[in-house]
Amino acid sequence: MSVAFTKEESAETAAESVLPDRPIPSGLNLVTDTGLEALHTQIESARAALETANTIEDINERRRQSAVPLRDFRYFTERVRSAQLVAAPTTTDAVTFGSQVTFTRDDGREETYRIVGEDEADPKSGTISHASPIAQVLLGKSVGDIATLANHDLEIIDIKL
Repeated sequence: MSVAFTKEESAETAAESVLPDRPIPSGLNLVTDTGLEALHTQIESARAALETANTIEDINERRRQSAVPLRDFRYFTERVRSAQLVAAPTTTDAVTFGSQVTFTRDDGREETYRIVGEDEADPKSGTISHASPIAQVLLGKSVGDIATLANHDLEIIDIKL
């Protein structure tokens, strides 16, 4: 059958139902207990959305509704598979994965972040990825140390577990 005799909607539906995979960040997939728990929750949410989509009778609508949850399910399953659980820090001697660090910028602003895995990082909520440029210059430093990022100084004033 010629394409001229197919519904235009079918071509659009096919394109909407096959989404590219979410990019997997390179490097180690370090996670906290909370981060690993969140990944499992995301898998279950995607699984539930897929189950709901599979109840839709119209095949095109079913494909459209399952595209995002299927992509998310694949992504979070891979993130759990590659996760490396890191124990919570036991000392505040230096900034490590899982530490909460407070620093002042050279313009006087004070900021506090917990260094976590990439999938649980949310700077607005006070968490940053261990792979972020700020975390990279802070890791290993102690209270009173100065870290430099893009010609700006960050002075560490507190580290908490």
